[in-house]
Amino acid sequence: MPISIRLPEEVERRLNELAVKTGRSKTFYATEAILEHLEDIEDLYLAEQELIEIRAGRSQTYSLEEVERRLDLAD
Repeated sequence: MPISIRLPEEVERRLNELAVKTGRSKTFYATEAILEHLEDIEDLYLAEQELIEIRAGRSQTYSLEEVERRLDLAD
C-alpha cells in the first residue's frame, strides 16, 4: 500500500542529492531509513504498553534473583 509523506525542505533536499549522487531512488532511501528504525520504534511501543500493564497491576515482574531461584540457577 503506497504512502505519502511530507518532509522538511532540508531533508527533501538532502534526500534528492543523495539519490542523484548514488543513482538510487528517494523511495529506496526512505524505505531503508524506515526499516532501520522500525524495530526500535516497535520495541519502544511494546515496552511502554508493558509498563502500563505493570503499573495497572495486570502484569507481574520478577527480580533476577527470583528468576534464578525459580529456574534453579542460583549459585
